[in-house]
Amino acid sequence: MTPVLLDTHVFVWALAEPARVPESAWTLLRDPRQPLRLSLASAWELAIKASAGRIHLPMRAADFIAEGCQRTGVDVLGVELSHIAELERLPWHHRDPFDRLIIAQARVESFRLLSFDGELSCYEFKRAQETDY
Repeated sequence: MTPVLLDTHVFVWALAEPARVPESAWTLLRDPRQPLRLSLASAWELAIKASAGRIHLPMRAADFIAEGCQRTGVDVLGVELSHIAELERLPWHHRDPFDRLIIAQARVESFRLLSFDGELSCYEFKRAQETDY
């Protein structure tokens, strides 16, 4: 199966606010055969937002990510130079640096991206579910 890259909010919602995740996505998230990935960019994003008081997690961001990945079987995807090269080629439809890097990673790795952020629909990438947008 093609791995699914989780957008930051999907990971947080699945762990801390599961009612916000649409039922159609739970089928994908709960499939033990489905490889799931979380970008290191998401870890960076959560640490920055937590330290700035823009998101409230039940524990420190690094612990939340480590515990959440261990509990759910999600693997962390590092940032490679090929991702940065793709990031540089992306059109500036969207200004969020974390979203842009996650999109670049999904494109380079040919991963499907699971996101409920409608602003990302202006980019070309494989979607985990067409109904997500």
